[in-house]
Amino acid sequence: MTREFFGPETVARPGKPLVIAIDGPSGSGKSSVSKEVARRLKLAYLDTGAMYRALTWYCLKTGVDLQDGAAVEQASKIMPLEISTSTATEYVAVDGTDITDEIRDPLISSSVSAVATTLGARTELIRRQRELIDQHHRRMVVEGRDITTVVVPNAEVRMLLTASEEARLRRRGIQLGGTQTKEQLNTQVIQRDAKDSTVVNFTQAADGVVTLDSSDLNFEETVETALAIVSKVIYGD
Repeated sequence: MTREFFGPETVARPGKPLVIAIDGPSGSGKSSVSKEVARRLKLAYLDTGAMYRALTWYCLKTGVDLQDGAAVEQASKIMPLEISTSTATEYVAVDGTDITDEIRDPLISSSVSAVATTLGARTELIRRQRELIDQHHRRMVVEGRDITTVVVPNAEVRMLLTASEEARLRRRGIQLGGTQTKEQLNTQVIQRDAKDSTVVNFTQAADGVVTLDSSDLNFEETVETALAIVSKVIYGD
């Protein structure tokens, strides 16, 4: 590991582009790990999954039929979305309404795959994601399901963060405070992954993508391993 990545005031590759693309299935810990990696390296952070959840919320709020692909695509183009790219603030709003907490509701979790598998909507949200990356001068940690292969396949660092099914179900249950049944967790994690995998592969690493299996790692160990991957890719350590 390179010491530059662990100081409290670390700035990775100052003045140069550094996009860290992280993909992974539900419950793999990619959001919390990605945010911490971004915080330590003083990079912007983008949770692309929150954008799909926001679009799902918007469609449900405005009465758009989630099975109507054309209508969902149109909604993706007109949705007035605000999303924080700071590691210090989690904020998602549509037309000025703060929906940061609402998009984590089980109703959204059970509906988001219908939006995420609408190709026209994916195209629009990918366009927005690339726009945000460029706005931050390509210095950002971006996480989701098609980041390493579609959104920024030319990212300086690309990794797949994965974990066993058992670990992912356990983590998602803890994240939701034990409010969900086993059946609900299965729907949110396993079934959602199965649906989303029909349009994008986020279970196997593409060429040039490093796999990080966190099944037997705690949070800090996973973050440090991710940072070590960044260090090795950039500096050859």
